[in-house]
This record gives sequence, structure tokens and C-alpha cells, in this order.
Amino acid sequence: MSFLGITAGAHRLWAHKSYKASIPLRVLLVMFNSMAFQKSVLWWCRDHRSHHKYTDTEADPHNINNGFFFAHIGWLLRKKHPEVVLKGRSIDMSDLEGDPILAFQHKYYLCLVFFFCYIIPTSIPYFFWGETITNAFIVAGLLRHLTVCHLTFLINSAAHSFNYKPYDKSIRASHVPSLSVLTLGEGWHNYHHCFPWDYKTSEFGRYSTNLTTAFIDLMAKIGWAYDLRTASPAVIERRIEKTGEKALRGGS
Repeated sequence: MSFLGITAGAHRLWAHKSYKASIPLRVLLVMFNSMAFQKSVLWWCRDHRSHHKYTDTEADPHNINNGFFFAHIGWLLRKKHPEVVLKGRSIDMSDLEGDPILAFQHKYYLCLVFFFCYIIPTSIPYFFWGETITNAFIVAGLLRHLTVCHLTFLINSAAHSFNYKPYDKSIRASHVPSLSVLTLGEGWHNYHHCFPWDYKTSEFGRYSTNLTTAFIDLMAKIGWAYDLRTASPAVIERRIEKTGEKALRGGS
């Protein structure tokens, strides 16, 4: 659930506006996002939009050219580069800043994190499964939180470090199929950087390697998600012909 708050929520819904969501779904995703504890949606989306606009430059918050460790977690352990701060101010966030649900999360973020990231995950195994409070806190609270964080960080590091680039071979973003399984569909990163508005973040959107797409499709069936955006086959073909490597295509 917490990872869906990042993938289906902060990333695909709010950062890229790849689909629209009803109020119940937006509230649910904000709860999941608070459970992930990766700062508020507004903060997360500003950095992510900067990452896409200034990819692999000094204005990219987790620039892979500064090394794997920096892109993975080092960028969170030091002050932002002056270019990140300067260019980040130019990122248009007006579409999100007017959302009362996101404004509420941003204002009361620490309280929401304390409740959704630690109190709820610790309480469920303690009260319903008879687990000790210590084990419940360590496993369902701390370890779950750390796992979700590092899986997210791997998109910034590992998914910018390999050479599986069927859609654009000139950029650092690459496909990492095994990572896509672990991150609920975020590993088809070369495609995502070429078509960031596509709600599937991949060309084929197979549920077995893209559970976030399955979740969004389910929400669409019950009317909670709508106006799902996706790249057309013609647009994809043109991009491959122009910048990609057709021999590497497939599997996403």
C-alpha cells in the first residue's frame, strides 16, 4: 500500500498528471503516500518534475553523473546544489498547490506520517496477530519503510546505470526488468523518460511486471480513475525510429 502511494500517487497521478482521480482515490493515495514517508506529495513532485526537466544535469536533484551512491541516497545527505534550488523555483506547481487534499497533507505531514507510517502498521500485527510490539514496530514499521525507500531510490540510481534503452539510447534512463517487478512497474525507465505522461510507464503494461498499472485500471473500472493518458503506437514507433534501438524493444 505504501509503495502505491509513491507509484500510483505522487508519481503517475500528481507529478505527471497521467490520469485523473476522484476524491476518494486521492484521499486513499495521500494516506498511502504518508505511509511511505518520503516527504509530502508537493515536495516529492517538485523534485521529480525537476528531475525530468533537467535530467542528468546539475539541476537534477539526483544527477546520476555524480555517481551511483549520490543518485541513490547521497543527494538526501547533503545540501541541494545551487542549480537544483535555482531551477527548482521555476517548476510550475500551481496545479498541485491548489489541491486542498495535498495542502492538508503538506501542512500536517509529520502528524500523518507518525500515524500512517508507524502507528497503523505497528498496531495491526500487534492487535490482530499477537505479535510483540517490538517486532511489529521493527518489521512492519521500520523495515517496511526502509524497503520502500530503497526501492524508490533504485529507480534514481540503478535505472539510470544500464544500457537497455529501446526508446532513446542517448539518455541515461534505462530499462531494468527485475526492478520493475520489485517496484510495481517503475523499472521500464527508458520508456518513462520518453513518454512521462503515459499512465502505464511502459509500452505494454503487463500486470505481472506492472502492478501499479493493474491498480489504476482497477480504479478506472470502479470509476475512481479516469482520463487515463497513454502514448499511441504511432508516436512510440516514431520515437524508436528517431532515437531508439528496435532490437532491444519488447518485454515492457
